[in-house]
Amino acid sequence: MSDGSGQQIDLHFVVNGQAVTVRCHPMARLLDVLREELHLTGTKEGCGEGECGACAVVMDGELVNSCLVPAAQAAGVQLRTVEGLAAGGRLAPLQEAFLHCNGAQCGICTPGMLMAAFCLLQHNPHPSEEAVRVALAGNLCRCTGYAKIVAAVARAAQEGGDAL
Repeated sequence: MSDGSGQQIDLHFVVNGQAVTVRCHPMARLLDVLREELHLTGTKEGCGEGECGACAVVMDGELVNSCLVPAAQAAGVQLRTVEGLAAGGRLAPLQEAFLHCNGAQCGICTPGMLMAAFCLLQHNPHPSEEAVRVALAGNLCRCTGYAKIVAAVARAAQEGGDAL
């Protein structure tokens, strides 16, 4: 991954609990590094402008749109992508709640919605419906109308600490 200048860096960070090193241009988008270099394709590109939230990941505990983050900014950080929610071959309770409540349809927004919900529940394990809607406001969905997604997050919150 290069801008043509040939100047690349070795970038070290932790993603989904695994220490990784990638060689990339420092201004490459984190989204592209995740998808192309690390083959973590669950993170989607929707708009490429930070407006839709499809590329949302959790970086050092905060939700970020990876299409707006230069790769160099990820040096030394802890990242969690949608692939990091499931463990031991089993979906996380949050993911199960999305399935149970039919919170996913076409799937483009789902990874970003899951990451926004994950981040919310880490900071606020028992959010109100309004807090859920505010937390998801940066994620656009053209299929569901949001009601089933909000219901899925509420269901996961009801399950308490095991939801994450």
